[in-house]
Amino acid sequence: MATTNKKTTTKKVLDKDKLIAMYMDYVLEQEHRPKTVYKFCKENKIKEEEFYNFFGSFEGLQKGIWERFYEHTITVLNKSPEFETFTNREKMLTFYYTFFEMLTANRSYVLFSLKEHESQMKNLEQLKGLRKRVKSFARDLIQDGNTDKAVKALQQSESIFSEAAWVQLMFLMKFWMDDNSAQFESTDVAIEKSVNTVFDVFDNTPLERVIDLGKFLWKEKMA
Repeated sequence: MATTNKKTTTKKVLDKDKLIAMYMDYVLEQEHRPKTVYKFCKENKIKEEEFYNFFGSFEGLQKGIWERFYEHTITVLNKSPEFETFTNREKMLTFYYTFFEMLTANRSYVLFSLKEHESQMKNLEQLKGLRKRVKSFARDLIQDGNTDKAVKALQQSESIFSEAAWVQLMFLMKFWMDDNSAQFESTDVAIEKSVNTVFDVFDNTPLERVIDLGKFLWKEKMA
C-alpha cells in the first residue's frame, strides 16, 4: 500500500525577543514607529493578541527593549565565574563596559529612540524600567560593601549611591551618543574615570580623581 508524505509546516513561536527584533527592524527601515498595533502585526504576519501577550502598547515595548538590554548585560556578567570575585568598583566597571557593548551592537536603534521626539523628557520616558534596575544593581553593590564595615559611620548610603549610579549612566550615554572616536575608545576612558571618581567620592578621597575627570571632559569638549 502506497503512502504519501504530507508536508507539514511548523509555525515559529513568537517570544518577547522576536517581537522586539520585529519592532526594531521596523523603526530602522521606516524611520518612524508603527502607527497602530494592528498594522504592525498585519505587516509582520502575527496576530494582534500575540503582541498583547507581551506588551500593552508600543510605549511598553520601548521600555521593554531597554529592560532587555539590562537583562542581557546581567546574563553576560553572570556567565563569568570571575565576576563574583571582583570588588564593587570592578563590578560596576564591568557592568558599564558590558552594557555599552550592548548599546553599541544596537547603536542605530538607540540613537533613533533617544532622538525620536523634540522633547528630551519624552525620549527619556522609555528608560523608567532601566532606571529601576540600574539603581537596584548599584544598591546591591553597596549593601554587600556595607556588610564588611563594622563601623556604621563608614557605611555608604545605598539611596545616594544608587541615584549617583543612574546619573552617571545618563552622563555616559550622552557621552557615548556624541562619541566619534574609533571603537568608542573615548567612552571607555570616560567609564573608567567616572566610575573611579564616584567610588573615590564615597571613599572620601575624591580630589585627585575629580580633577582628573574634569581635565578629561574639558579636553573632549574642546577637541
